[in-house]
Amino acid sequence: MKIGIVGSGFVGATAAYALVMRGVGREIVLVDANRERASAEADDIAHAVPFANALEVNDGEYADLVGARVVILAAGSNQKPGETRLQLLERNAKIFGEIIPQVLEHAPDARIVVATNPVDVMTHLAAHFAQQRGVPHSRVIGSGTTLDTARFRLLLARLTGIDTAHVHAYVLGEHGDSEVLTWSVATVANFPLEQFCAAHGIALSDEIRDDIDTRVRRAAYHIINGKGATYYGIGSALARITQAILNDQRAILTVSSCHDTVVGVKNVTLSLPQLVGGDGILDTYMPPLNDNEMRALKASAQVIRNAIDGLNLD
Repeated sequence: MKIGIVGSGFVGATAAYALVMRGVGREIVLVDANRERASAEADDIAHAVPFANALEVNDGEYADLVGARVVILAAGSNQKPGETRLQLLERNAKIFGEIIPQVLEHAPDARIVVATNPVDVMTHLAAHFAQQRGVPHSRVIGSGTTLDTARFRLLLARLTGIDTAHVHAYVLGEHGDSEVLTWSVATVANFPLEQFCAAHGIALSDEIRDDIDTRVRRAAYHIINGKGATYYGIGSALARITQAILNDQRAILTVSSCHDTVVGVKNVTLSLPQLVGGDGILDTYMPPLNDNEMRALKASAQVIRNAIDGLNLD
């Protein structure tokens, strides 16, 4: 039940804190090029343990990842105000070329969870490097649109006055500007969203849809402009993914992984509803989307594929 986190900046440290709050795992090791930062974050988070759950939280080197069942990759440059996630690619690709071999040297059986942006392309890159060491794509999982899906569900919950646990809706494709909100398959209390809203006198106009779409799609930009970075939401998402793996929960999450073909786009890494358990990605489910959503998903897949092409990996 050991978890490694490479990168102890805002995202990595918040993920560690979320793991402690949820009681996921038994030991967390923070690894960072800035060992002083990793040590400080590990101590600070460890001081929360008496108020939460009994986990060991320490800093360490790559060698200390031995035995880790999950390694979260949160290392890389932060997204700058006004910068798209795909613009981060060139600055972060080199970092992964150094990190992946070191992680797998010491934790060859670990499931790798990628948080670094642009997460879909970085997950594709991580899977590429991992495959060179015999690790199947199913063991490399990007956080993908897990957070975007949570944002969508939250706004629908506020609209309908229903707890998020009973609201089911997916954001698919790129974790970024081209992501696809799947309105056609959204449900509330097992009723199709439109049917539920009509039956309870809840307005669901085009203007309301557009507002929710914008607030989901632009959420990261809003937060980054206001405080410089996003970390609470994504830290919690990473803890949830890790929990599903460690406990073999077989949870359906909109994580990112490599796919042979998605709506005609070949060898692309993006988010779809996927079954996550002890071995990583166990299965993938394509929802019955309407024609407009399918076209949007294909366009999103092509955005990612174009970025991957620039890496000259395939």
